[in-house]
Amino acid sequence: MSNHLLLTHEILDVGAISNLVTAGSCGAISLFVGTTRDNFEEKTVVSLEYEAYEPMALKEMESICSQLRQRWPDIVNIAIYHRLGLVPVSEASVVIAISSPHRKTSLEAVSMAIEDLKKHVPIWKKEKYDDDEGMWKENKECKWQTKEKEEI
Repeated sequence: MSNHLLLTHEILDVGAISNLVTAGSCGAISLFVGTTRDNFEEKTVVSLEYEAYEPMALKEMESICSQLRQRWPDIVNIAIYHRLGLVPVSEASVVIAISSPHRKTSLEAVSMAIEDLKKHVPIWKKEKYDDDEGMWKENKECKWQTKEKEEI
C-alpha cells in the first residue's frame, strides 16, 4: 500500500501514474484527469497557471489519502499528482489514480479525492485568456473562501 504524491512543473504522464498504482491484487484502477479547457464564460482560455503553498499542499494531500483509506480500507495504492506553473489547453493539470480489488471502491474514492483536493489543498490557478488578460480563480469548493463569495 503506497501513496504517491507530487507537485511538479513537468508534464503529467497519465500512463506512468496509472502504472504506479497497479497491483496484482487489484481488479480496478480508477483515474481522474483534469485538463485545461479552452474556454470559460465566453472567454478563450490559452493556459492555466498554478501556484501552491507546497509544504501545506503535500500535507493536505497526505490527509486526503488517510481519509480515503479510513473510509475504504481495501484501497491498495493512491497517486495524486498536480502540475504547477503554466498548463496549456488540453494538457493535464491533475491526475488522481486509485487501485482497489473492486471498481466501486476506486470509483467512489477518486470522486471524493478530487472534491477534497479542491476544497482543502492550497493550490491556486490563474486563467490566461487570448486577449492577454488573466484572472486568479479560487475553487468555489475551497474552505478558505471569503464570506462575500459564500453568499452569492
